[in-house]
Amino acid sequence: MNGNQAETQPNHEQEHQLVSPVNHSRREPQKGFAKKVTKKRSKSGSIWYVFLTPALLGILLFMVYPIFESLRLSFFQSNGTNETFIGLANFKTVLTSGPFWNSVWNTFYIGIFQILITIPLGFIFASLINSTPKGQNFFKVVYFLPNVTSIVAAAMIFAFVLHPEMGIVNYVLDSLGLPTPGWLSDPNTSKWGVILLSVWHWIGFVIIICLANLQAISPEMYEAARIDGAGRFQQWLFITIPNMTSTFAFLLITGWIGALQRFNEVYVLGGPTGSPARSIQTMGAFIYERGFTGMEFGIASAATYIMFIIILIFTFINLKVSNMKL
Repeated sequence: MNGNQAETQPNHEQEHQLVSPVNHSRREPQKGFAKKVTKKRSKSGSIWYVFLTPALLGILLFMVYPIFESLRLSFFQSNGTNETFIGLANFKTVLTSGPFWNSVWNTFYIGIFQILITIPLGFIFASLINSTPKGQNFFKVVYFLPNVTSIVAAAMIFAFVLHPEMGIVNYVLDSLGLPTPGWLSDPNTSKWGVILLSVWHWIGFVIIICLANLQAISPEMYEAARIDGAGRFQQWLFITIPNMTSTFAFLLITGWIGALQRFNEVYVLGGPTGSPARSIQTMGAFIYERGFTGMEFGIASAATYIMFIIILIFTFINLKVSNMKL
């Protein structure tokens, strides 16, 4: 045995001496290839950074900088040229302002009724379209058209449609023998004019989102319900609606955020003061009025941050109520 070990030991050393140079020669090209790949990836990544730089600069210049500049201005009395540091006085002025809380009331009033009308109505329309065997694409296009229409153009059209004397709505109501309200010229009905416009403009988006979720519900669930003897209304009530809860939560949150930021349509219909009698002035219009017509940039900035806090609180409440995770 010792003789055999003595014979085999030199063979291993010889093999090691023969093999190791070959391995080193193989590893060197592999290392060189890995370095080339790493260098190429690094060069490719740096090219993408070059393409991303203009967008990053735009975000920093037009989004990040205005946020911090607005926060700074909220502590100053500023008319655009002269600035005086006054601490939290602007926030106190806004929080004790009657027109500001009137704008908050108008914003919530319009937003609540817009959501309460549009989401159930859009879901019913989506259910009807989903149950229609033919013409689904036609109805999708027809109902989604208002959503792609500019809200400014839609507001100008609604100003004629809801005109108390020449509008088609009052013409139809008068033909049916119903009372004809003043709509946008009457403080008691002007909010409902904005609500009608908001429902008309947003319902197409609600229908498309509901329809996408309706078509994602498994047909086997309906088939099993039919075998158990459930009717169409029972299937809709116990299968369709429970499967739509996440969609309703999404629409509720996006609807609230859009409603609390409402500005364009009320500015076109009632100007920055939300006439008649500030009845349709929203928080966004109040900020515009104080900032760009009153040249009170400090108060406008403070109102902006108060509106941000209000939106943040209601978004958090909506997330908790709907159990939706971001």
